[in-house]
Amino acid sequence: MAQGRGSAVVATAVLCLLAVSLHCEVAEAATYVVGGRGGWSFNVSGWPRGKNFKAGDVLVFNYQKGAHNVVAVNKAGYDKCSTTPRNAKVYTSGKDRIRLVKGLNNFICTLPGHCGAGMKIQISAS
Repeated sequence: MAQGRGSAVVATAVLCLLAVSLHCEVAEAATYVVGGRGGWSFNVSGWPRGKNFKAGDVLVFNYQKGAHNVVAVNKAGYDKCSTTPRNAKVYTSGKDRIRLVKGLNNFICTLPGHCGAGMKIQISAS
């Protein structure tokens, strides 16, 4: 019987440590406001410089609803300022929150002329 209780204590301790480590990993996610106080606007393409993004971090795109949008695109869409792929996710709330995935994350505004005027960002998340 004593051996059974010892195994249960060890199992409980391992589960507690696992729960704590998972909680710590989630707590490390950061939130970034794209463009800082100026928000999602023209000429923000340089905003990511100097920041270290990780998968799970959240980008907040603040802008006047109806004046802009945020579209998650692939590299071709970023380079050509086009909605590529065709089923790209379009955000229009004016207070969009987007969780980064590992690798390259590309976002543009697809209103006419906006992306070409620098309303696009490319972020690499580790």
